[in-house]
Amino acid sequence: MDHQFKLISSVIINKSAIMEIIKCNEKTCRYGLVLSQAEAQELVETRAEALKSFGRIEFAGGIIKKLIEEFCDSPFLSQFNYVATLNDLIETFYYYKNETLDEISDDELLSLMKQYFDQKCYGSIELLQGRELDALARNIRFGISDYADPCEDTEEFGDEDDYDD
Repeated sequence: MDHQFKLISSVIINKSAIMEIIKCNEKTCRYGLVLSQAEAQELVETRAEALKSFGRIEFAGGIIKKLIEEFCDSPFLSQFNYVATLNDLIETFYYYKNETLDEISDDELLSLMKQYFDQKCYGSIELLQGRELDALARNIRFGISDYADPCEDTEEFGDEDDYDD
């Protein structure tokens, strides 16, 4: 019976998340971005896989909605790449929540992701992950106070030659 309850509650949560995502179309349509029911389902599945893969638990489905609302006005999103980019951003978000040791809030991470995506990576998920967010996570792990400006802080580590005796 416990397994059946978990299954039913999972279905209800997923349906609720899908409806919440579809409701975002009201805002995103002005940017030429609309998600179908099947695409919303795909995003919910991506979230579930990412949560499982990164060993995270989420009690509300709001992160997809927040991500959509944060990124919908990006000049680098179009209907053509919308779903694929959202899937990548969902996985990226959860990966970097772990990598930043949960030291920054969801909203701050989303805001920084958007800022880097638009202003430094020009819509490249690869640059977002491999350069900007890696540097952000490294700065947070090393306790750098201005962790959000990755390029500025890399000099604080000094040259590798400085550590040779």
